[in-house]
Amino acid sequence: MKIKLALFLSLLFFASCNSLRTRNIVYLSDLEQQALITEPVEMKRLSIKPGDLLTIEVLTPNRETNMMFSRGLIDDEGVGGGGNQMRQGGRGSEYLVDTKGTIDFPVLGNLKVQGLTTEQIRDSVLLQVQEYVQDPIVKVRLQNFRFTMLGEGGNRIIEVPGDNEDVNLLEGFAMAGGISVYGKMEKVLIIREENGVRTMARVNLNKKETLYSPYFYLQQNDIVYVEPTNAKVSGTSFIRRNWGFAAGLISSAFVLYRLL
Repeated sequence: MKIKLALFLSLLFFASCNSLRTRNIVYLSDLEQQALITEPVEMKRLSIKPGDLLTIEVLTPNRETNMMFSRGLIDDEGVGGGGNQMRQGGRGSEYLVDTKGTIDFPVLGNLKVQGLTTEQIRDSVLLQVQEYVQDPIVKVRLQNFRFTMLGEGGNRIIEVPGDNEDVNLLEGFAMAGGISVYGKMEKVLIIREENGVRTMARVNLNKKETLYSPYFYLQQNDIVYVEPTNAKVSGTSFIRRNWGFAAGLISSAFVLYRLL
């Protein structure tokens, strides 16, 4: 009798897990089964937006010249007042991009950086600094690259180090701990704001076409949401509605098992 009861409970368990076994939870599962696949890669580099925080470091053979391109005062107006913030850091000076997409750089004055990549900003600053000093070195880093994972992809904000500007969706999920077995990999929602426009797009992580999506590489402040499966939603709703009944049923089954 105990064997029959145990078998009955096991059947209930496997029936509840049936939907998970039939779902495709493999990344890029439609890739051809070949030992080697080679394709060109086209990265979308991050472009600077108002509110971004940049670190710009100018290095020259002369210490006084270095200070000339790095000294500055904090402007209390900040982004909200259309001003520029700057503070001295260990790896250069930090500049908060104002609402007009500009920063106020020592000696060079007002620089338009909105829409540019850090490489383009570096080249522009380098070209202008060369008018004052020979053989300068310019380093530009984005300090506020972060994105948010929600739902079955984790619930956390990921801060990306300033030296890493190429983070794709797969790397993002790895940083967040991966997608749970209850996540809809075929319906991953990405919310992005660019140039005052909010866009919402869905990508299918089961399909290799995601690799070519403009949303494959993450941008500043992207929000990535992985929906739960219907099985999890239904199961959670059932437990909430019938928690007392389920607890009583489990207790009764346990007592019956002990008596038999």
